[in-house]
Amino acid sequence: MKENSGMIYDDAKKCVDEVINYIGKDIRYAMTLALGKPVHFINELYSRAKKDPEIKLKIITALSLEIPKGNSELERRLMQPIVDRVFAGVPEFEYMIDFRAGTLPKNVEVFEFYSKAGTYLNNPVAQQHHLSSHYTHVVRDALALGTNVFGELIGYKEINGKTMYSMACNPDICLETVRLMSEMRANGQKIVIVGEANKKMPFMYGDAVVEAETYDMILQGPQFDYELFCAPKDSVALADHMIAINVSPLIKDGGTIQVGIGALGDAIVSGLIMRNEHNALYQEILEKAGIKKRYKELITRWGDTGTFEKGLYGSSEMFVDAFMQMYKSKILKRKVFESIPLMKLINAGRLEADNIPPDIIDQLIELKALHRKLKAKDFAFLTEFGILKQGLSYENYTIIDGETRYSADMNEEKNRLEIRKLLGKELLKGTVILGAFFLGPKAFYQALNDMSEEERQLFAMSAVEKVNQLYGGEELRTLQRKDARFINTGMVGSVFGAIASDQLETGQVVSGIGGQYNFVAMGHVLPDARIIIMIKSTKGSGKNLKSNIVFSYGHCSIPKHMRDIVVTEYGIADIRSKPEKQVIAEMINIADSRFQKQLVAQAKKAGKLPLDYEIPEEYRNNTPQKIHALLKPYQLHGLFPQFPFGTDLTEIDITLAGALKGMKGLAKGNRLKLAKGMLAELFRPTPKSVQHYLDRMKLAHPSSINEKIMRKIVVFALRNANVIPSSAPRPINVSTQVKG
Repeated sequence: MKENSGMIYDDAKKCVDEVINYIGKDIRYAMTLALGKPVHFINELYSRAKKDPEIKLKIITALSLEIPKGNSELERRLMQPIVDRVFAGVPEFEYMIDFRAGTLPKNVEVFEFYSKAGTYLNNPVAQQHHLSSHYTHVVRDALALGTNVFGELIGYKEINGKTMYSMACNPDICLETVRLMSEMRANGQKIVIVGEANKKMPFMYGDAVVEAETYDMILQGPQFDYELFCAPKDSVALADHMIAINVSPLIKDGGTIQVGIGALGDAIVSGLIMRNEHNALYQEILEKAGIKKRYKELITRWGDTGTFEKGLYGSSEMFVDAFMQMYKSKILKRKVFESIPLMKLINAGRLEADNIPPDIIDQLIELKALHRKLKAKDFAFLTEFGILKQGLSYENYTIIDGETRYSADMNEEKNRLEIRKLLGKELLKGTVILGAFFLGPKAFYQALNDMSEEERQLFAMSAVEKVNQLYGGEELRTLQRKDARFINTGMVGSVFGAIASDQLETGQVVSGIGGQYNFVAMGHVLPDARIIIMIKSTKGSGKNLKSNIVFSYGHCSIPKHMRDIVVTEYGIADIRSKPEKQVIAEMINIADSRFQKQLVAQAKKAGKLPLDYEIPEEYRNNTPQKIHALLKPYQLHGLFPQFPFGTDLTEIDITLAGALKGMKGLAKGNRLKLAKGMLAELFRPTPKSVQHYLDRMKLAHPSSINEKIMRKIVVFALRNANVIPSSAPRPINVSTQVKG
């Protein structure tokens, strides 16, 4: 189809007609994860397969974003007003609606390499079709499955009189896919590449910018400018905030950070903002938690507790709202450049992005980055990065500034001094983050769209083959990613340092490996990098409470020989380059104390700890009560909020969601308490204080027995969550620094 490349279509049906006419009825369709899916195109393609059983459609993708529905009548009553408010105008994937309903036709198969955590548990079809693939290997694996049609959602704008396109939210696998599929076409294979252009998509720069000819077909027009899926913020618990406080002193000013989406990502950035904007208060909390004393050597060598004077650079497959918050707070501000000599000078402290020194030409000549007699390519380099001011021209070893001409022969000292008159004031083309895909709330997309073009160019987007690894540009990427801290999340950690983050030991896939292994591998290669894996110490409640620090586990995502730093709400385990007994001791030190004795006994029985080993006294009080006692007073004065960066939910939404979640916890962990509580609630009058919650759930005036029961459930859930007041809480004194 190359002869028709860049063709604009305003009708998805016509576009799909052409795809089927050209490819035939055996369609292996791939699209990227999350936001970058062309909704109208895939919906029409799926509709055809649904109507025509002769079409064999394989959909190869990941993270098919779904508008939340709720699994019960109560959940649906809770969710519907939120959906109406937050997801208005967002189209849904028809294949996912049928997939969830179990009505996907036999001629359609869906293969995903990553999913929202836990959404495919106990779903045999999804489990059997899961593709276990590192993010950097996804393109290889999708092509191995016979991909012949590829589609993505793109942005577009006019640049210098020409419509240009941007892979915007997802150059992640798209750049590599387009390149390899073009090679397949050159070898005689039939392939089609489709772009669906949406004006609401922020136009991103870096490697994401492409021309129309990149695509065989582009769907473009007002009907494709639909609302983008926005990921709601997760609530951040006190334990999440404590994990973030433990992580925060491991981040070095002037370094690099990678962090993911979700509660822990928001908690980390919230902690870094506290460190930067309320440092005295931050230091107080570190002291009270014993972090500075316990981990003094680790922090001194690898971390920092001061403000971010140099700032951080982001290198993360996920460009999420947390990075935008760091940028707004002037933490994400360390600029990097696509130049080895410039990065060498910057890292050596001999050059600053916003201050070009007078002897910059001499320094670059010393590094052999320039010829002593400046050539045209040297001039191009100097003007591209703003070392020489804009508006100059070059001709035959002469630099021309209006009517004045300067010799480009730097062998002469007088010429080197004269050229200083032409220096720019600051470096150009710097970026503060390199991301592979983005996803976030509405405010995140709006912030990108509201930026000037110049400011938006600070946020570069590229492929995972570049973002998630060093291969292909090792020297430059190593210089750019100095003092990197790759922060990832695990579900379970063994006392030996192995991490399970994508699958249960039963074989049930929870999400997918994504790019975690890549960042772990990179963290071991970079000389000044560290890998930080965050794990919540426990899961469940009541009788179902379990430790996430275990002696052994039947699956691992990151093997023990790649262990580095593990953090729970109870502390930091620095386990790289240490013998087994020390690793085990450090891991047990950050476990919940209700499980520590058992872990020690297991380790001793296996001969992995000395028989006389005892847990140090300072680590024997790892309890939720300890975290609560430390952080709750600060929370009552406005710190450690449930939603550090805002939410689309109302206060009533948040309260009801938390109360109903607590009910679920009771149902799993303490059914006797649930039964007794519900029985008592049946004989209690409905408190007037919960009337607005019942109005919100449309249960203020129940019209059936079922609604009367649901009303009692909601009231008990609110009572269980202490929303219905029993007595006034005692005020707790806290440092007046909180007010700052």
